[in-house]
Amino acid sequence: MNILGGDIMSIPGLYQYIQETVKRQVASLYHWPQTLEIPILDASSVAVKKPVGILHVKVIRAIKLLKKDILGASDPYVKLSLTGERLPSKKTTIKKKTLNPEWNEKFKLIVKDPELQVLRLQVFDWDKVGTHDRLGMQMVPLKLLVPYETKEFTLDLQKDTNISDSQDKRNRGKIEVELTFVPFKEDSIKFSSKCSGSLDSFGKKESRIDRASEEGTPGGAGLLLVMVHGAEDVEGERHNNPYASVLFKGEKKKTKMLKRTRDPLWNEEFQFMLEQPPLHEKIYIEVLSKRSGFIFPSKEPLGHVEINLTDVVHNGRINQKYHLINSKNGMIHIEIKWKTV
Repeated sequence: MNILGGDIMSIPGLYQYIQETVKRQVASLYHWPQTLEIPILDASSVAVKKPVGILHVKVIRAIKLLKKDILGASDPYVKLSLTGERLPSKKTTIKKKTLNPEWNEKFKLIVKDPELQVLRLQVFDWDKVGTHDRLGMQMVPLKLLVPYETKEFTLDLQKDTNISDSQDKRNRGKIEVELTFVPFKEDSIKFSSKCSGSLDSFGKKESRIDRASEEGTPGGAGLLLVMVHGAEDVEGERHNNPYASVLFKGEKKKTKMLKRTRDPLWNEEFQFMLEQPPLHEKIYIEVLSKRSGFIFPSKEPLGHVEINLTDVVHNGRINQKYHLINSKNGMIHIEIKWKTV
């Protein structure tokens, strides 16, 4: 700023004053971004965290959903999942041609960290051809929940988690859900101190769940944890690329395949959620070898074991090695835990 050939900005203190004045004037013209911080469970920490309870979710209804179809109706359904998990999302049924669907459907999700994990709810419009349009989504941090207390939420659906996105501010409707976090019995003590405290505007406190009598959380419900540690001296006639297959109540799960070894170490855990203790159930575990490529037969059984779960229910845990049936010297190391709510 030159006046009569001199730079008046050299006057002490004037430069800083003018700079601050310009900043205030420019700042008043801006719409500053807003942020919503959603804590995401670090993937590296998930591997070491163990389940501490079960989240009971009841998807009740949605209200005044966004119109996507030309005829003014949609075929909505809801996908729900917890952050920090790689498990497939759970889904409600599809309600045909409605913008005000009612589901009243119940789901159970395994919780590993109620202080950090967040429930993700996404409403989609089902389409027979092409991708399904997302009508809206919302997130609920589990730290808002008090153990054993059912809390009802009525949530405004958003386009995404970026609430400062001003490009699409259309009303996307609401979704109503009921949430209850039920810790496993051995973890109940550490959550008891958190049972008091105020509830924020996300929802309202409904009722305290009775652990044994509530229909949604029967006293015998729990989680069966099966850890396949490894095997020893498993030997195939044609190849040694072993993996383990776990079969329980018609549900099959597999470990990763390890190539060219007779002593595989998997250290993989599988989870089965049950309504009643598996007192009279057995679990079937088989070790197989698989050869890649178009070779028949590609799979070769290396031995199996069938474990009665009665001792697991009574003792809470077993951890031992079993001789593999139909294997000369093969052994498998299995650890099984039963956690009740």
